[in-house]
Amino acid sequence: MNLFDVISGMGHEQLVVCHDKSSGYRGIIAIHDTTLGPALGGTRFWQYKTDEEAIIDALRLARGMTYKNAVAGLNLGGGKAVIIGDNRTAKREMIFRAHGRFVESLGGRYVTAEDVGTSTADMDFVHMETDYVAGLATKSGDPSPVTARGVFRAIQASAKHRWGSESVAGKTIAVQGLGNVGYYLCKELHAHEAKLIVTDIDATRVKRVVDECGARAVELDSIYGVTADIFAPCALGGILNDETLPKLRAEIVAGAANNQLLLPEKHGAELEKKGILYAPDFVANAGGVINVYSELAGWTAQRALRKADEIYDTTLGVFEIAREQGIPTYEAADRLAERRLQAVGGLVRTWPQWPRKS
Repeated sequence: MNLFDVISGMGHEQLVVCHDKSSGYRGIIAIHDTTLGPALGGTRFWQYKTDEEAIIDALRLARGMTYKNAVAGLNLGGGKAVIIGDNRTAKREMIFRAHGRFVESLGGRYVTAEDVGTSTADMDFVHMETDYVAGLATKSGDPSPVTARGVFRAIQASAKHRWGSESVAGKTIAVQGLGNVGYYLCKELHAHEAKLIVTDIDATRVKRVVDECGARAVELDSIYGVTADIFAPCALGGILNDETLPKLRAEIVAGAANNQLLLPEKHGAELEKKGILYAPDFVANAGGVINVYSELAGWTAQRALRKADEIYDTTLGVFEIAREQGIPTYEAADRLAERRLQAVGGLVRTWPQWPRKS
């Protein structure tokens, strides 16, 4: 891998490779763009096959956070961290304290939070070493309810655009992944009288949603081919690909998973050809980062939920850009983010008194 060519091509500002011998910590921090503010993005703990895979994942996720924060209207740039290792380990304190020290070394350019394989308890360990961390158990806590609210509002906006009504009553929605976000999303959908078809690798999660929401469970690979009005992917990314797209029987895709399109240009275009309306993932799932920002900005939980409700209008705005410019919705979402980056980046810069006194 020609590292600097990769970083330059994706537009990143900084890549930090970190190691702590005593704890066995191996981490990567990627900062994509700080035009709008300090880079914010969670820390993912994952057993990557190669170091190169970990680096690419960090870079890809950091870029996604730039666009997600921009579209959400937050004064934050995009960054991401990954820790290489088995996230099931019970020896967590020293790993995350080491991570916190490397985050601290960046002096506020990067603010971390929880992500796949990490928890609010892990962030408390990070907080022992740095203040540049959010999503603490004693503050905003679990972002899942706010994330789910935003996804639900994106689903409503998609229904409004496709069928002329935001109501999901009587609509069949296939939900893939019943972790915290998927669970709360099912609760919202059930409360609005949607019919649910669900799947997850964890049978206990499936049973909970079946019992509480009257959902119908299917096998993991069967979720793609079920007849549904809406497909809501809420597990890991890359699930819209050459193998799964031919199976889809839904009219709308709107879910919480990150990076749903394995190859955006190819698979985003394929969704368009099939006539499937796609709510871009970083628009729909921005409630999580809104929840984190609410902690940094000192918002109440109610204000965070109100901000997540704005995802409804943002999603409709993306669809309108796509219609006006004749482009796929994933590309329209990028255009919306880039508008804000260019607008803020183009503001006149003011300078302190000259010469500096220190």
